[in-house]
Amino acid sequence: MHALFTRHPNSVGETYFEHLGVALGFAGTLLAAAAICAVHAVLPFAFEKTASRMIADLYQRTGPGRVRNPLPSDLNGGVTAKNA
Repeated sequence: MHALFTRHPNSVGETYFEHLGVALGFAGTLLAAAAICAVHAVLPFAFEKTASRMIADLYQRTGPGRVRNPLPSDLNGGVTAKNA
């Protein structure tokens, strides 16, 4: 049961609570971006690029540099010398 809560956080080099904080931070940014998009829909002159920049920043944070301490099996898409 413990593995259900720790497998993914461990795969990105985080503890459960570190991952919780990062994921909640992403959720908050996405909620803010959604609200900004709603305002922009009504007032097209407002926040013309704000939400786009927020989403681009989140994307950058989930890219290759996201994994803090990758496990050997996580490198090269999971290909290791054992299963190559």
